[in-house]
Amino acid sequence: MKKLLLLALLALHCAAPARSQTVNFTTEEYPPFNYRDGKAIKGATVEQVEKVMADIGIDYAMEVLPWARAYSLAQSQPMTCVFATAHNALRDPLFKWIEPLLVDRNILITRKGSGVVAKDLEEAKKYIIGTQREDYTEMVLREKGFTKLDVATDFNATLRKLLGSRIDMMPISEIYFEKLKTDQPVEMVTMLSSQPMGIACHKDFPSDLQARMQAALDKLIADGTQKEIFLKYGLNLGN
Repeated sequence: MKKLLLLALLALHCAAPARSQTVNFTTEEYPPFNYRDGKAIKGATVEQVEKVMADIGIDYAMEVLPWARAYSLAQSQPMTCVFATAHNALRDPLFKWIEPLLVDRNILITRKGSGVVAKDLEEAKKYIIGTQREDYTEMVLREKGFTKLDVATDFNATLRKLLGSRIDMMPISEIYFEKLKTDQPVEMVTMLSSQPMGIACHKDFPSDLQARMQAALDKLIADGTQKEIFLKYGLNLGN
């Protein structure tokens, strides 16, 4: 009897840290979806994550990092999730998913007056395309046979290269492009891909917690909160 009681107490002692452990979120600098504003982290996907975690009452931490680092931590560190992550066939088995934070299409853009013209992806391959290291767009471009790639650490570095005529095109969220083109001299060239974007958690992330997070996200989509958040950031999803 004493032995059974001791085993039960040991089991509870081992289980307690896992239940109380903080969920660590990583993301990148990609306004208006996720970005730093002083010491605060803001954005249309950030607010969704915050509401999901508030709904289920679980402690969390959030950090903005270069994408390659943010993505790597979610693969290597338990209780870590990265967002907003494109969900494709190659990535599917690497994570546990909570989605969609958005469903987006990616396009290739250039700076106005660049002279870059491509009616399809085959014609686009002759140009230098900028993207971010370990970003899913790098994967998409390589899978589609693009070889002239300029890989930077983050989105802002790629955008600076485009505006500075150091690259010819770059991939970008179509949603974000609608906002960016009001501030920057850029224009669309051609379509690249379409995919859901979600929260990608370490493959050993607790399945019950994943289910609770998914239910909370489903609820804020169903009640219109997700759409309200996007409109707040000037993003019209057209749905």
